[in-house]
Amino acid sequence: MWKKLMFQSFVGICFGALVSVLIYIGIYVFGGLESFSAPLFVKNSIASMFCGWFFSVGALIFAMEHWSLAKRTGIHFLTVTSLYFILAIGVGWFSLTSLELLIGVLFFLLMYGLIWMGCYMYFYYQAKKLNDSLHM
Repeated sequence: MWKKLMFQSFVGICFGALVSVLIYIGIYVFGGLESFSAPLFVKNSIASMFCGWFFSVGALIFAMEHWSLAKRTGIHFLTVTSLYFILAIGVGWFSLTSLELLIGVLFFLLMYGLIWMGCYMYFYYQAKKLNDSLHM
């Protein structure tokens, strides 16, 4: 389990760093900005890496096979949602105004739902393919 935790941590941190750099490149190329604030870049990059870490490590909750899928999903959702919104509000990705918070929550729920459904469908078809190959 320790090895898996370290691997997931590494993957999550690297993915968070990649997302941060890609967002900044996108802002630079499509936003027309000439330069960035170095402290802001560092703050957002560290926050993005931490976000990648807890989403990646949080996925280990789904390895708890003695829990039902509903329990695993509920615990994962509550954990990552809490951490994400504490981080996002703390870093300033969006403020506590009603509209920004509503948009942030709706976007988060949409993305979480799409990613969860994609993973569910992927593993469903992988299991179906494996079962079909056993019955040949």
